Amino acid sequence: MDQKDSLLGVVGSVYKWRKQIIGFSFGIAVIMAVCSLFLPDYFKSVTIFYAASPDLASPEALFGKSNESMDYYGEDEDVDRIMTIAKSNELKDFLIAKYNLYEHYEIDSTHIKAKFKIYERLEKLYEVEKTKYDAIELSFEDKDKDLATNMANDARLKIDEIGQRLIKQSQAQMLKTYEENIRIKVDELNILNDSIRFVRQEYGVYNPVTQSEQLSTFTAKANSSLQRDKAKLSAYNKMSNPNSDSLLVIKARITGAQEELKQLAYITSEFNKGMATVEVLAEIQEESSKQLGEDKERYKQIQSAYSSQFPTIHTVEAAETPVVKSRPKRSILVVLAGALSFFFLAVGAILIEAYREVDWKEVLNQ
Repeated sequence: MDQKDSLLGVVGSVYKWRKQIIGFSFGIAVIMAVCSLFLPDYFKSVTIFYAASPDLASPEALFGKSNESMDYYGEDEDVDRIMTIAKSNELKDFLIAKYNLYEHYEIDSTHIKAKFKIYERLEKLYEVEKTKYDAIELSFEDKDKDLATNMANDARLKIDEIGQRLIKQSQAQMLKTYEENIRIKVDELNILNDSIRFVRQEYGVYNPVTQSEQLSTFTAKANSSLQRDKAKLSAYNKMSNPNSDSLLVIKARITGAQEELKQLAYITSEFNKGMATVEVLAEIQEESSKQLGEDKERYKQIQSAYSSQFPTIHTVEAAETPVVKSRPKRSILVVLAGALSFFFLAVGAILIEAYREVDWKEVLNQ
């Protein structure tokens, strides 16, 4: 019953003051309606795009040498990168300079806080957010609908440009690394070639396989000729009256064959000393030449990728000139002003009635 009486008392208090409450609320709503007519209309232009995968800028994507399927749309980290670019000061400075926003927003560019003020103004009118479908929505609000549209589209294009530049900077650094690596390998290969040339001249090793076969053949022939002449000499010595000229010829041939074998033995010994070194150096040279060729090919691919154009975003919707204002919502402002006025006036009426019903003498005596 107390709660009921209390509630009835509240309603009664409001009802008692109903004319004043309704009158004042209506008056404030009318004043808000009139004031809202003086508020400027703002128009919002929106563009939507997705982050592109960095794979589109890779040499494998351009030359089709990747065994993995290529991603066309970026992952979460790619979306974060684009969002970071979209909120960067570089993008803001670009828009400020291109559209002379200091003058447009009537901000003194010579003031010490000019940049802070222009950034603060932009942040109120410029919005970038990720949608529930992982797309990026970029919007601009301005009293000039065409300006809002142009700024939104130019911001999107600038984001793509900055994203490409960042990737190209990484590619440029990679090109420098490959250039330095190629230079070092060319120097090493030249030193290796000089070493091989020196060893070949020192030990007479030019073609290990062919020379080894030839030395074996020459040694076998010389040894065979020596053994044959020795057999002839032995046969002549057993004769009772051998021809002295023939003996001299055979002895000379035997001496020549022995000298030839000594020379072949020396050449073979020197050849064997240098053959292993030449073979190792030749193998290193071949491997280095192959690696150098691969590095040069990779360098050309990166250079082609660096020179090519690739997207860092995929545009879904370009910004279009809005036909309906985004704010102010005058009807909402009027209704909200009337409702709040009614609420606070009702609370005031309740407090006034409650104040009147208090026996202040009794309260003071207590």
